[in-house]
Amino acid sequence: MLRILVTILSVFAFITTAYAEKISFKAADGLEITADLQKPDGTFSTVIVLFHMAGASRGEYRDIAPVLNKLGYATLAVDQRSGSAFNGVKNETAARGGGNVAYSKAIPDLKAASRWARANIGARHVGVLGSSYSSALVLALAGQDRDFADAVVSFSPGEYFDDKRFVSKNLAALSVPVFITSAKNETGNWKKFLKEIKSTAVGFVPEGSGRHGATALISKDGDEYWVALKQFLADNLPAK
Repeated sequence: MLRILVTILSVFAFITTAYAEKISFKAADGLEITADLQKPDGTFSTVIVLFHMAGASRGEYRDIAPVLNKLGYATLAVDQRSGSAFNGVKNETAARGGGNVAYSKAIPDLKAASRWARANIGARHVGVLGSSYSSALVLALAGQDRDFADAVVSFSPGEYFDDKRFVSKNLAALSVPVFITSAKNETGNWKKFLKEIKSTAVGFVPEGSGRHGATALISKDGDEYWVALKQFLADNLPAK
């Protein structure tokens, strides 16, 4: 009976930790944005805003956000207007805003999410984590606006836009810590970025093949990504 009770309590604790509150806020152009807010147990000082890859949704972070929560961070997983679905989670922002739009059209969504996180969650610090196209956008936006993020994590960035220097031309202005990684065979897409960043910049190349985007964290090589990411966060973005 005691073992059964402990099991029930453990399951309940997991559900409580993993609970996501669906919220919404508006981009500057008026489009309503959907996001999932998850908070860790106890107090926290930092929220990490999570942006998905092409064709995806906030569901990309279904199994990643709870790990960050256990590290003491609040998370805000955002549906951007350029996307569709992931892990069975429909992108509600894309459904309102067209879905199949250029990646750069999502910039107002990223800006709005960062502002909302800084103003409404009670955190002193805001980190951003991007995946694929959004990983390129977070680098550029952090270079354009110091208030966008206090630290940047970028999974599989590249020059994915019509302006093939959109990311590069904003890197020298970065003044916050940056972590960049990708699948091993994508390393050439971002190694050049490190040379242009003047702030603290960590580039991580996995020993295994890895995977494109933030889902590298839940790939067969996920453990090595987590080791590197946890070290970066501990050094540059305090949870409490």
